[in-house]
Amino acid sequence: MSSDNELPVSEQRLGALLQQLEVALAALESAPSFSRPGRAGRVFDLARRILLEPGGCAALEQRAQAIEQAGTFADSDWAEPQRLQPALTPASLGSPQAETVVIEALSELRLLAVARGDYVHPLLSAEQAHNHLTQVLALNLSRIFAFSGEAERETQGRLAEVPRALLRYLAERIGYEFIVDTMIDEIWRLLGQRPLMVAPVRRMIDQMALCQANPEIDLGTSGQGAARLVSSLYGPTQGSREDPGIEAYAGRLAGMDTAALQQEATGMARAMHDTGLVSPYHPVLLRYLLDHGDHLLSEALGLSTTGRDCLLCYHQLIRALIDAVAHPATAQGLYGLALLLERGILYQPPLAPALWRQLGLLLSESSRQRLRLAYGDAATPEARLLEGVLCMLGLPLGVGQGNNPTCQSARALSMWAYNDPDYLLQMVTWAARDDEIVMHFEGQPISSNASGVGLSHGMALDLDPVSLLVVPHLDRIYAEMGRLCIGREGDPHRWVNPEFHGWWAGRGFHICVDIATGGIEDPETFYRHFYAAYHPLYNGNQPLVHPQPAGIAVTDSAARFIGWHAITILRAAIGPDEGMRVYFFNPNNDSGQDWGDGVQVSTDGNGERFGEASLPFAQFASRLYIFHLDPQEEGAPAHVSADELGEVMGYLRRSWGADRLAPA
Repeated sequence: MSSDNELPVSEQRLGALLQQLEVALAALESAPSFSRPGRAGRVFDLARRILLEPGGCAALEQRAQAIEQAGTFADSDWAEPQRLQPALTPASLGSPQAETVVIEALSELRLLAVARGDYVHPLLSAEQAHNHLTQVLALNLSRIFAFSGEAERETQGRLAEVPRALLRYLAERIGYEFIVDTMIDEIWRLLGQRPLMVAPVRRMIDQMALCQANPEIDLGTSGQGAARLVSSLYGPTQGSREDPGIEAYAGRLAGMDTAALQQEATGMARAMHDTGLVSPYHPVLLRYLLDHGDHLLSEALGLSTTGRDCLLCYHQLIRALIDAVAHPATAQGLYGLALLLERGILYQPPLAPALWRQLGLLLSESSRQRLRLAYGDAATPEARLLEGVLCMLGLPLGVGQGNNPTCQSARALSMWAYNDPDYLLQMVTWAARDDEIVMHFEGQPISSNASGVGLSHGMALDLDPVSLLVVPHLDRIYAEMGRLCIGREGDPHRWVNPEFHGWWAGRGFHICVDIATGGIEDPETFYRHFYAAYHPLYNGNQPLVHPQPAGIAVTDSAARFIGWHAITILRAAIGPDEGMRVYFFNPNNDSGQDWGDGVQVSTDGNGERFGEASLPFAQFASRLYIFHLDPQEEGAPAHVSADELGEVMGYLRRSWGADRLAPA
């Protein structure tokens, strides 16, 4: 047998450090609160040294659960792994502060252990962890493949070796050959949902562009897929093919004839509608075309007959909107404008004057500061807000709440943009100009300024411009409506949802969860009423007229209960597989989720429109716990078949209902 003395020096050193780490973790776990920071510092110092040793990442991955359970992440931004944002990792891993780099590295190794099934985490699934790591790798591609730059060496010194070692280890464990392919698939999956917040996707594409330009990086067979995404932003047309720069492109446009301009307009529109992203060159082209007639403007926006008719009817307004939003920093607003025209909502009498008001809106100083804090000074706050308004009106199902626990407010914004766009514009005006929104609850006015705290704590900045200004007000009002229901029997959503969202939210209300105990009560009757109200075979084939608020019990990929969530039921229809599906809006930044037991939420390929999610009817019903309906249109609950109810009950028993159902 070999002794420790016969081991290579590096292994001896690593072994000694790991022994010290175990002692430090034990001390941290048993430490009183006042001495924890000092003992946590000892853990971070040892972890940093271990990360720099050969085999150090693997050793820490194996100890990921022990590291977390000792309290290493307690009272930090990394304490809740389900809320971590991949987009923040480049800054954390590039920090000059050793502790920040190390805690980020430990967190990523924790997620790797979860993704590989070695650590069953109570707060996130293996799929969620894997998806997070894929995005982390995508956003840090340059660190994986390239040597450190001058700036990195200057600010981090030898510390820069920690993130490089970490990311290369993560890539090896996940597989180098899948990094770019997986990233490209992930980008297209996210773009297929047409989110309003596209900055994370653009950053991933930027990373691919940098890797393409680096001769030391070989993307292999993935290069073609990457090239398509990169070119859509930085070379979508013949005139911008080699990414010449904004000024050079503007000069080229001045030398083009009508045929060449037509080709540029068509190419820009094709790239925009193909990806849902707008090239920085696109606003340069549109500004130039303002002097060349509505036909080329229509071509550059990629409009159909409906959109062209709207453009011609409201050409002065559209030109004013283009002039206000067509800047490289707010280019995404042009896609929103194109889809707004395609929706035909300008034919609603209040819309045109409301948009003229938006163009001349005087923002309050606090609104301007908030927009600057979130988006910087590359564009004026007015242009940022207009970009957000156009995107929300064009893509009402692209609203995402980010990490802000305000799904009800995000759902309301989406519902108004979808169903009552002039009301949304009124909300934006009140919030941005007056710093106050007043709504009514059963005849009683509720001011956002006079209400108490909302459901969200702190000032979230990872939101689209409209949500950034409006959601804090809505959040406080929604919470105040809930407080006004204290003392009433049953769930407050019965009264709050119709008052908050609009008159079209059904006054009929069904819930299957006992508020006091959390147990499930009479689920079969609940599901009978849901089928009778929403399933075309049981409601007289009546399509859903207005989108309806509903509540679901979200589960993870192991079908374990995660929490309650607000969604919008949009329609029920037969999908491509000839099965009945429910199409709904989920105010998440990503609706494609695995809810366990084969319940995989689809966002593409099953008849979904942009921004919709869908599930087979029985699978969706099994995760439902609240829904609204018109009490005059209850359908025929007694006609729902026992087989259909049995299928739903099976999904329920195997998921969130496992410990909530009374014994049979």
